[in-house]
Amino acid sequence: MAKPQIKYRSGYKYQLIAEYQVKVSVIPENHLKTDFLELDTEGMLIIKKGYAWDGPSGPAIDTPNFMRGSLVHDALYQLMRNKFIGQEWRDEADEELRRICREDGMCKIRVWWVYRGVRLGAGPAAAPESRKKTHLAP
Repeated sequence: MAKPQIKYRSGYKYQLIAEYQVKVSVIPENHLKTDFLELDTEGMLIIKKGYAWDGPSGPAIDTPNFMRGSLVHDALYQLMRNKFIGQEWRDEADEELRRICREDGMCKIRVWWVYRGVRLGAGPAAAPESRKKTHLAP
């Protein structure tokens, strides 16, 4: 008899404990639905309870005024990585990060740095080649 195994992905820091909904400017042609994300044709993004993300990336500090933006940005990038939406939506995803961080009270200079950081360095994170690998154990 085969040994039982688990399948998992690593690299996450946070997990959503309640569903979160937000209107975004990313508008797909068809309603998208995954285990943890939904995006309808009017831009309503639903991030379901249990969704895991890695928070602000790079040298960024994980502060309350960055968490909601990082959640939405990571969800949109995941939809790009998994080819549910095209790479042409990356600009809009980055704009959503900037908008939400401003709404949540991040100071203007930090918002500028955050936005410049994702514009300059986050492109590979949206690419299908950056999908998190599935691991097996034992």
